[in-house]
Amino acid sequence: MFKKSLFFAVALVSMTGVAEARDQIKIVGSSTVYPFSTVVAEQFGKTTSFKTPVVESTGSGGGLKLFCAGIGVKHPDITNASRRIKKKEVERCEKNGITDIVEVKVGYDGIVVANSKKSEMFKLTRKDLFLALAKDIPAGEGKLQPNPHKTWKDVNSSLPAVKIEVLGPPPTSGTRDAFAELALEGGCKKFKWIKAMKKGDKALGIKKDKKAYKRLCHTVREDGAYIEAGENDNMIISKLEANPKALGIFGYSFLDQNADKVQGSTIGGNAPTFENIADGSYPVSRPLYFYVKKAHIGVIPGIEEYMQEFAAEKTSGPDGYLGDKGLISMGDVERARRKEIVMNLGNLKLN
Repeated sequence: MFKKSLFFAVALVSMTGVAEARDQIKIVGSSTVYPFSTVVAEQFGKTTSFKTPVVESTGSGGGLKLFCAGIGVKHPDITNASRRIKKKEVERCEKNGITDIVEVKVGYDGIVVANSKKSEMFKLTRKDLFLALAKDIPAGEGKLQPNPHKTWKDVNSSLPAVKIEVLGPPPTSGTRDAFAELALEGGCKKFKWIKAMKKGDKALGIKKDKKAYKRLCHTVREDGAYIEAGENDNMIISKLEANPKALGIFGYSFLDQNADKVQGSTIGGNAPTFENIADGSYPVSRPLYFYVKKAHIGVIPGIEEYMQEFAAEKTSGPDGYLGDKGLISMGDVERARRKEIVMNLGNLKLN
């Protein structure tokens, strides 16, 4: 305990001694949360006496790696994430002396599978997405094969005979993690024998093997059908314009901002609209977060005030200015809980 306290003391003294070197909040993380965070940072800089925070898009995984690297002005104060922080990331933070973290839920976002408006809109299911993009797929009961599908028609006879070509985020992206969990796994578990792998099923004679289940349901094919397009979602939009036969995976806010260029596929009969994501009927949606290093509060100017700006009703409430950018606001109970966390700087608690 003494060593931990000493570590914090040394880190904070070090920060205070070079406070002049950084009097701006430094934010990293999710490309999906980036446009929301940027708008809040700009508003914060205009309406307060604090400098506009510096926001960098590094992807959720990359942001959390930077965030958890240590305490001090060379490390970011806040990281954005389009998925919840993982236990192993919390443990990495703890190893580097970061034991007090504030988790702030921003709102909700849908993950869309979109294409150019020059082409026909796709009507997909999560099962279609799994059979199109998974590395291995079923070849009969209890059997697997490397994904043989070349066109969307191979996946589902009702889909067009267009080559499977999907531009999406890399493994460091929270969007990629969420897409794998919500879309690919959602389709994967439509196969009864695969679903049984997660918990085991004596009647089917299948033993529990959660690792094998996750590996099968989350692993994306590597034969060129799925193309890693980096963390820049705007670049994916540009590539879809240039290649009308391709599909792209990104957050709803980018679809909303580029509705003149691209269109979102329906998934399970539900379109990726603000209303469908808000009421949960669109099946591929997820919460968005940012994480704050408590050791930096009071040392780097404006962190608490930035948090309060982001959590304010005028910002991320039902009629807040982030709604114009595509953020789906949380309900009354969740927003009240967020306000309490921001005001009291409540520590992160993983279930």
